[in-house]
Amino acid sequence: MTLDLRDYLRVLSRRWRVIALVTLLGTGAGILASTLATPEYRATTTLFASLQGDADTSQLNQGNSFTQARVQSYAEVATSPEVTGPVIEYLRLRVTPGQLAERISAEAPLNTVLVRLTVTDTQAVRAARTSNALAGRFAEVIRELESPDTDTSESPVRLTVIQPAAVPSAPSSPQTTLNVALGLVVGLALGLGLGVALETVDTSMRDSKALAECLAAAAGPPVLSSIVHDPSASRRPVSLRDDTHGTRAEGFRKLRVNLQFAEVGKRPKVIAVTSPLPREGKSSVSVNLAATLAEEGARVCLIDCDLRRPSVASALGLVRDAGLTTALLGKVAVCDVLQSAGSFSVLTSGMIPPNPTQLLGSPQFESLLQELAEEFDHVVVDTAPVLPFADTPAMAHAVDGYLLVARAGRTSRSQVLDALRILDRVKVPVLGAVLNAAPARGDGEAHGYAYRYQPKPETAGGLTALVSTRLASVVPRRRSSANGRAASASASASASASASAETRT
Repeated sequence: MTLDLRDYLRVLSRRWRVIALVTLLGTGAGILASTLATPEYRATTTLFASLQGDADTSQLNQGNSFTQARVQSYAEVATSPEVTGPVIEYLRLRVTPGQLAERISAEAPLNTVLVRLTVTDTQAVRAARTSNALAGRFAEVIRELESPDTDTSESPVRLTVIQPAAVPSAPSSPQTTLNVALGLVVGLALGLGLGVALETVDTSMRDSKALAECLAAAAGPPVLSSIVHDPSASRRPVSLRDDTHGTRAEGFRKLRVNLQFAEVGKRPKVIAVTSPLPREGKSSVSVNLAATLAEEGARVCLIDCDLRRPSVASALGLVRDAGLTTALLGKVAVCDVLQSAGSFSVLTSGMIPPNPTQLLGSPQFESLLQELAEEFDHVVVDTAPVLPFADTPAMAHAVDGYLLVARAGRTSRSQVLDALRILDRVKVPVLGAVLNAAPARGDGEAHGYAYRYQPKPETAGGLTALVSTRLASVVPRRRSSANGRAASASASASASASASAETRT
């Protein structure tokens, strides 16, 4: 998988929480390592190696080359027991010669006659004392090694301390700034790697483009609309009523328009709304689709056929006990259990039966849907999820088409394809797909051109009254007596509003 700059930016926008968390953990690890580490101090003593005795210039040059060659070997002597043992006794250190040797670093820079002895210790004063004592003992051992066998002759090489060790003012480790910077860089790199890995293995429908590509690969239906995510959707189930001109409401209007052209030969009248798995928003889409269809003045009935976990009644504040199952059992006529949700009618689920699949596949259910289809212009059926239950395919003989709802960031590619395969077996067309809870940003189809248009209250009221009057005069509707009285009151109010508007004009 090859990623370009836009892919990395997309990973940053989608996985920034993971990246930030791992980066913070890396930075915290650097701070913690610096806090828990024991401070260590380094003290260095510098010695100068020289030849003793009178010599001319030629001999001095030869002696200098000799000394440079010898000091490379002297560095190895500094950690020998001959040096460390007496130092331990002199300073009364509670370590072995081997342990002290591990704290000693001897360095002889190339092309020089200098030897630097560095001692690392947890105490600054002790580091300086050990380094100076070590330099003195080191010079004695070298003098003994370079001395001839005779006791009267002196060593031709002399080591002189030119820079004794001073007590260090600050610890050499831990280096807090370096550790924090290193933790930050490593955490950021790991966070980016984890974000790319999660993005690679994530097959969920992130946006409408991903859903469209998934459906196109399976020769499936088009994406009819993307519905923006709204955290308050559970408290405001009907978007057209609570936020008439909001982005979410416009998404459902787009769904209504595209749904009308989903089947050119035959406009679907009984539409079943389903999803691959639960909690993907199919009931919310069903409710708002019914409200959007009713917005045009059509007669719409919403049926809660999710007999596993019905939610329409609770979302709209209706009575659930008497509804679909009550009518199917023949205890009451279907018209007697219809409830009003404002602009559309609702047939709630009723009592949950022990055999939902048999009930929805029965001839009685088909007859009930036919009766409602004759009474209403549109029938929206909220069904159970496709993958866990067989309820939705069982009602295929009674519906005109399915609408598949996928939730952004949750529904995976394989789940969408499995749902399409199940629905394809029943020979009922899948009219299209809807991406629910789409991100507020990053979904070009849903929100690339989104804006809010809020007409003035006076204009909106006059236009609504005028449209209502025209619809009432051009398309008469058959209603019950109660609905007739409501229509009369609405017509009177519309006429009054129109007269008032004309008077103001």
